[in-house]
Amino acid sequence: MITHLITSFIASAAFGVIFNAPKKSLIQCGFVGMIGWLIYISLVNNNYDAVVASLIAAIFISTISQIFAKIYRTPIIIFSVAGIIPLVPGGISYDAMRNFVENDYNMAIQLAARAFMISGAIAVGLVIAEVIYQLIMKIKFKPKKA
Repeated sequence: MITHLITSFIASAAFGVIFNAPKKSLIQCGFVGMIGWLIYISLVNNNYDAVVASLIAAIFISTISQIFAKIYRTPIIIFSVAGIIPLVPGGISYDAMRNFVENDYNMAIQLAARAFMISGAIAVGLVIAEVIYQLIMKIKFKPKKA
């Protein structure tokens, strides 16, 4: 588990460098990715489906990104994009393409559908957390009637 955490931290922080995130926010980018991966891998190890685990992890990533954006006065996208990198189903996508090239279309379609579902779950998780945050802010700062 420690190896997973260190690797996901480095991957997220390194993507922050590639993404031109401010140098002062690279540690936070790595932390967001590490927490997201910790949640994902914990759920998968407890027999949750990868799609559901990705959805839940993406919700947490988006929530932590919003908190960090407020604290460090940085755009949310800096943290959320770097944070979702460990969740992206690159290996599954690669295997799908390899099976297409090898003319194993049944397996290729299964893997491609899985990659699309995981990618969709990540996107939906980010949106769900943003919508909930906006609703909370709207309720919290609702103008009082005179």
